[in-house]
Amino acid sequence: MTFAMVVSLAAAGTTVYLASSASAATACAPAWSATAVYVGGNSASQNGHNYTAKWWTQNESPATHSGQWDVWADSGVCGGTTPPTTPPTTSPTTTPPTTPPTTPPTTPPTSQPPVIGLPKHALIGYLHASFANGSGYVRMADVPNDWDIINLAFGEPTSATSGTIRFTLCPATECPGVETEAAFIAAIKAKRTAGKKVLLSIGGANGQVQLTTTAARDAFVSSVSAIIDKYGLDGVDIDFEGHSLSLNTGDTDFKNPTTPVIVNLISALKTLKARYGAGFVLTMAPETFFVQLGYQYYGSGPWGGQDPRAGSYLPVIYAVRDFLTILHVQDYNSGSIMGLDNQYHSMGGADFHISMTDMLMAGFPVAGNTANAFPALREDQVAFGAPSSVSAGNGYVAPAAVQQAVGCLVSGSNCGGYSLRSGTNPNFRGLMTWSINWDKFYGWEFQNQNGKYIKALP
Repeated sequence: MTFAMVVSLAAAGTTVYLASSASAATACAPAWSATAVYVGGNSASQNGHNYTAKWWTQNESPATHSGQWDVWADSGVCGGTTPPTTPPTTSPTTTPPTTPPTTPPTTPPTSQPPVIGLPKHALIGYLHASFANGSGYVRMADVPNDWDIINLAFGEPTSATSGTIRFTLCPATECPGVETEAAFIAAIKAKRTAGKKVLLSIGGANGQVQLTTTAARDAFVSSVSAIIDKYGLDGVDIDFEGHSLSLNTGDTDFKNPTTPVIVNLISALKTLKARYGAGFVLTMAPETFFVQLGYQYYGSGPWGGQDPRAGSYLPVIYAVRDFLTILHVQDYNSGSIMGLDNQYHSMGGADFHISMTDMLMAGFPVAGNTANAFPALREDQVAFGAPSSVSAGNGYVAPAAVQQAVGCLVSGSNCGGYSLRSGTNPNFRGLMTWSINWDKFYGWEFQNQNGKYIKALP
């Protein structure tokens, strides 16, 4: 007796059709096309399976982008003679399924993000384009060519929970010498023509972004896309600080987050990646509290009472690791953090940069749970951030210490008392600094010493 059973997965907003024989299988939807645009609810087939799009997508193969947090939902085997089933009309929600993916990834991808023109070792800096802070205004056209990635600081929300991001040039009353918007856009185009990447950095110390609802998520995608398009940018830098990200009580698995501000940010970033394709550049600049502290503490903990922000970047990094270009944690304005040697490390020398960065390229158990390890990132996805001067932030160290840290991470030499768990990392990406403006104020020390050092590495 041939029969079909329909199983509704309400949490994921999808419908899966299971059949007991090939003769009763669902007919295949039109074949997926890399050039076609799909929106939520659209169906396509690939490799004998039907898939349903959860949101806007283009050039993302359903066969490789149908995991729990991906753009496609696998609607089951197809290829029989039964008429095709109308795709479900239920709108996908951001509430994740309670069951984990069948085969959750435990290792980072091995492929290189398809970003054309990014050098093997990069110098990354923030440009105060929207505000003044005493360091002096630097026009985009005057940023030296040593800087490979220029992060525009900052895109900020209209309110903490609106999701709507705004970016405007610093007003002339605050920033004498500011260029016109047309000149700014022309200079960005010239930088990109020269092979540089220009990104919108979102957040900062004063820009709390909390995507608490799907409406805020959608407003985020829409407003950020508008800024990217207006200024002709390569992508975004996520610099969520303060109380932007935290984990709800009971949200203890970084591979399967349930907290709306986390889930919605992941969804928004995947939508932006789908919209802009292979050339989309995504960087992140979290503080150590939100990443490396996760080795000891994650969220409010299994019994509550901990700071819910501890390690809260980990689920975001994990979810977008296949298209994350660079993670450059802020190794400044930080308290002491435990490293993989189970010793506390503090700012003030090469040791802090070495131990904190090693954690990212070696991976580490989250909250001490060896059965729940944050997987290592590829070395080309990792840089570290340091203040360009004593005025730029706590944790400044002289160029000799920065270069000692890089040399240790790359070749394993001159590591002091620390033993690398990640081994040598010849493809370590480079250095980020706050900020280009402060570096100019202090005579370009960071650019001329640390920048030239990393660029001279093989």
